[in-house]
Amino acid sequence: MPSASQQSAGAKTARPTGGKIWRPAKGEPVIGYVNQLISSAVGTGASDIHIEPRENELRVRFRIDGVLFNQAAPPVRMHPAIVSRLKIMANLDIAERRLPQDGRIRASVEGRSVDLRLSILPINHGEKCVIRILDDRAISVGLDSLGMGPETLKAFSKQILQLHGIVLVTGPTGSGKSTTLYSALQVMDSNCLNISTVEDPVEYELTSINQVHVLEHIGLSFAAALRSLLRQDPDVIMVGEIRDEETAHIAVQAALTGHLVLSTLHTNDAPSSITRLINIGVEPYLISAAVNAVLAQRLVRCICPHCSRPVDKIPRAETVYLESCGAPKKQLFSGEGCDNCRQTGYKGRIGLYEFLELNDELRDVITRNPSLGELKSLVREMGMRSLRDDGLEKVFAGQTTVKELIRVTES
Repeated sequence: MPSASQQSAGAKTARPTGGKIWRPAKGEPVIGYVNQLISSAVGTGASDIHIEPRENELRVRFRIDGVLFNQAAPPVRMHPAIVSRLKIMANLDIAERRLPQDGRIRASVEGRSVDLRLSILPINHGEKCVIRILDDRAISVGLDSLGMGPETLKAFSKQILQLHGIVLVTGPTGSGKSTTLYSALQVMDSNCLNISTVEDPVEYELTSINQVHVLEHIGLSFAAALRSLLRQDPDVIMVGEIRDEETAHIAVQAALTGHLVLSTLHTNDAPSSITRLINIGVEPYLISAAVNAVLAQRLVRCICPHCSRPVDKIPRAETVYLESCGAPKKQLFSGEGCDNCRQTGYKGRIGLYEFLELNDELRDVITRNPSLGELKSLVREMGMRSLRDDGLEKVFAGQTTVKELIRVTES
């Protein structure tokens, strides 16, 4: 793929906060626009590109630091050609416009290899395209750079070096669960351990680790792959997601028979993971015996270090929120907006973490099949720091804002 500097003179550089209509230069091909779009997205640090046809216009957006920003867009008449170009790059059927399609593209941007995951969905005015940008640099982050507090980092690092049991990472889509798991796998000694993963799909290739790509349509499900892996003499197994009873039961049996299992769940907090497994169909006594720890997480945007300033007047809604949390009155900070952060006041993201480590008392309670309310009350009494607690600490440290904390932790 041509670099940004090699694009035609008519190509306009997209801006995250822009709302102008992109005007192609005379004779400029669609190929040039697609290359420029991908190059611009990678250059701005976007994680996703959204191309959405409307009745009379085409909307193009980048997701940067978890938030969507409008981009300069070409005329809607170019949309079919853009979709066809993307399908060709991903080896998809350009004639099929009625069914969803998924594909993968390997591109070179500014001399860097980048994987793109393409998803195409037919909607009422055409085909919507979402391109997920998989940058290998995202998984080169060490555990100590994710934003965990010293105590959480020490406890989590201890758990991922255990010989057996289940360690769960939980949170909604886009909360950084995969990055945490990949970082955990890279801490392990893959020369001495047989480490395997089951993923849907395999997003990043890891050296010296066996990775299985789930293909449901041919019967290669999470459960089927996991069952086969247990015959491969594994030490550590990472399951992309526990989403059904069969997968959960196999993961539990693997943990109980001397294997370390890392996996994810879609729950709002750490205690909810226990009740989620019970709801899936796993017996409480098996959960108490197999699960070692649960890490819940979210991602918040960081205040831009170039334009960070003390807040003179805190908005009333944020004051009420802080008072409801019982937080002390301290100096807060926010970003004014500058060229480094695209006038947003935020640059980059950091994790908020809630770590639940099962002890004997908690295992006894889980065996009795407690309600979620009982479980939450118990872990609070045991001193577990919540996502909100971790977030407030980062707010007072000047790393993020109350507004961000409310956005990612409150319903």
